[in-house]
Amino acid sequence: MNIPNSLTLLRIALIPCFIALFWAPAAWTHLAAAAVFGLAAITDWLDGYLARRLDQTSPLGAFLDPVADKLIVAVALILLLQRDPRIAIALPVAVIIGREITVSALREWMAELGARKAVAVSGLGKIKTTAQMIALLLMIAREAWLGLPIYALGVVALYIAAALTLWSMVLYLRAAWPALTDAPDARRPP
Repeated sequence: MNIPNSLTLLRIALIPCFIALFWAPAAWTHLAAAAVFGLAAITDWLDGYLARRLDQTSPLGAFLDPVADKLIVAVALILLLQRDPRIAIALPVAVIIGREITVSALREWMAELGARKAVAVSGLGKIKTTAQMIALLLMIAREAWLGLPIYALGVVALYIAAALTLWSMVLYLRAAWPALTDAPDARRPP
């Protein structure tokens, strides 16, 4: 066990705490839930940075990091949709969760073909993740701050994140398309 993997496991362990705070009845808990989510978002960046900086990359970390990221994002999206079940929230939530499932399946398939590098995480994917984290953090915090409508800004950011999500999915699919449309016989060695 190394520091990056410990941070990834911490991110997963924060999920039940986040859920409890999200639904706790006290007035201050939405800010506490936002703080826990923010801590999880920071560990997402920090574990990758430390893994590269300390040369502590590992197969376990490569597996757990995207799982932890998708878990905390999916949980936050579902909780926010449960609290605000309008179509305006359901649409970007469905896009984001649908993209995560599609790209995860695509990466698995490309790994089967020995072409996983064609769908490796891109710069756009990192921007997409940052936009998602900011949107979710604002929506979880939800209270106006300095006169700013934090929740409404979060919804706008969620739509930006959903657009980036679709764009990155299209780029991944385009990169994988030759392998996906290749005839099965063409993949067999001669």
